[in-house]
Amino acid sequence: MRIFKFNTVRILMTILDAKKLFTEYCESEKDFSPYTVANYDLSLNQFYDYLSENFDNIPDLGEIETEDIRPFLGWLHDKGLSKNSLRIKISAVKSYFSFCHRKGYINSNPASIVQTPKRDKKLPSFLLEKEIAGLINKFDTKTPLGARNLALTELIYSSGLRISEALSLNISDINFATKLIKVAGKGGKERIVPVGDKALSALRHYFLLRRQLAKNNIEKALFLTSRGNRLDSSGAYRAMNRAMKGITEAQQKSPHVLRHSFATHLMDNGADITAVYEMLGHSSLSSTQVYTHVSIERLKQAYKKAHPKA
Repeated sequence: MRIFKFNTVRILMTILDAKKLFTEYCESEKDFSPYTVANYDLSLNQFYDYLSENFDNIPDLGEIETEDIRPFLGWLHDKGLSKNSLRIKISAVKSYFSFCHRKGYINSNPASIVQTPKRDKKLPSFLLEKEIAGLINKFDTKTPLGARNLALTELIYSSGLRISEALSLNISDINFATKLIKVAGKGGKERIVPVGDKALSALRHYFLLRRQLAKNNIEKALFLTSRGNRLDSSGAYRAMNRAMKGITEAQQKSPHVLRHSFATHLMDNGADITAVYEMLGHSSLSSTQVYTHVSIERLKQAYKKAHPKA
């Protein structure tokens, strides 16, 4: 880090003075949550600590240049912060300098061309095919709730539904003759999705026992609670989480894992990514491409395990 040389013209607003004004602006004018304001404040304190460590004298606000800000990311990285944490820290600094420029505290914004690190893409959790088989065998289908949980599991895995989509289904949304279901996706977008024979079989069996849950004949909801109400996401999560324990080592044990498993297994077996994209109801193809990365990563792992020269 170079030793800072003061300019002949100084702007006397200090970094800390401006930070106080920025924090007040975030709280009062922007109405940010206390959590967001606290994160911004911490990030700017860390930026000040970085300047303290790397400059003989803390520069005034108007003396900071772009090349003084860029090494801040490396300074944070050396302290063990993740890429996503770096994104938050540098975003706070960029917002701070943008505010200072708009208010006229500085003549130009030195952070405007500082790049924000790309977000880390976490590969989704999924179950192996043998784990799916083990999960299906966990349910006692002689009971109405066991039959319901199996039908819900089979349906999500068969058709790649979001849990919210599955729980919003009504009986009339399933067409056993055409083997299709009508799904209301995000933003009210409706799509038609195929459903497999095993899922249809599980649904037929559940229908035989569903009458024990329904308190009347006018309830339209497909999946019901023991009290005859529409099953909600917390109830579905508890049922799936309990069933997945002991079945998989995947960190995430939730209904959404079944949706990830649906997409991963399709991609593993050569399904066209456009078809998977349409069945999942994604808003962009880039959201579906993550499952390509999952398949490639699994291929790499299999190669490393099996190849003597890997």
